[in-house]
Amino acid sequence: MAHSTMLHVRVDDEIKTQASEALAAMGLSVSDAVRILLKRVVNDPALVLELKVPSAQAREAMIAARAMAKARAARFDSADALFDDLENASFGASQKARQQQAGSAAQGV
Repeated sequence: MAHSTMLHVRVDDEIKTQASEALAAMGLSVSDAVRILLKRVVNDPALVLELKVPSAQAREAMIAARAMAKARAARFDSADALFDDLENASFGASQKARQQQAGSAAQGV
């Protein structure tokens, strides 16, 4: 592991409190945020950083994804089931049915 050093920053108490609360909602500490900022400055030579508090739906999805990763569980039993779900989400069931009917008609079925 690389050697680390302490970085002391002066900020208003209220700003620190508000920032700590907002960062905690993102699952980050103030130290995490400072490390991310400094790494971006090194990588991009710019202060381009936008992190937002995730929506309730996004937080639920992140929690579910972490639980699945921890349990090493798949949401789908097979690749075909995954693709079927993606197609239904993208095209809707009625559009998919129309596509299948058109394909059957084209094959003379």
